[in-house]
Amino acid sequence: MTDPDTTTEPRRSPDMWVDPEDDPREQWADPVGELETHWSYLRTYRTTIELKCEGLDAEQLARRSVPPSTLSLLGLVRHLAKVEHAWFRRRLQGQLELTPLYADARDEDFDGAVGDPAVVEEAWSTWRRETRSADAWLATQGDADMGRTVALENGGSTSVRDILEHLVEEYARHAGHADLLRECIDGRTGQ
Repeated sequence: MTDPDTTTEPRRSPDMWVDPEDDPREQWADPVGELETHWSYLRTYRTTIELKCEGLDAEQLARRSVPPSTLSLLGLVRHLAKVEHAWFRRRLQGQLELTPLYADARDEDFDGAVGDPAVVEEAWSTWRRETRSADAWLATQGDADMGRTVALENGGSTSVRDILEHLVEEYARHAGHADLLRECIDGRTGQ
């Protein structure tokens, strides 16, 4: 008989999404180069957001955190689609003619996140379209492009590196929000 205190196999808590060996995220990957490192973190956080939303219905996804906040998992998906669109398409690719997403009103990405299956489908479809577009653009870039300067709408400028770093920060911050939101919905935590 094996002593349970000496077992080296990872144990999954009942509130975890997947067994550690089945985790689809790229954490602890060994990317080569600066661009691949940023991109790897971005893909990992994107997958984390998907995991946090997995298995929930439209009402649960749209459930607000703490009134009067409009923060919800569905709002986060819409917000992150908006962020991907703004930074990758409009700024990095210079497609300023594109209408910003969820910009009909201030906080439209969160305020419009209602518990309707059609709204959920549209949010995921939009987010996936924007992440695919971003990944297609990133695939054309290399480490030498990281220092390239990009003009901003306010007349300033920044580097591709700074934009990618901002996106990793944005996803990391919202993955933390997603942890708390999911825990409020059904008690599932972390991972």
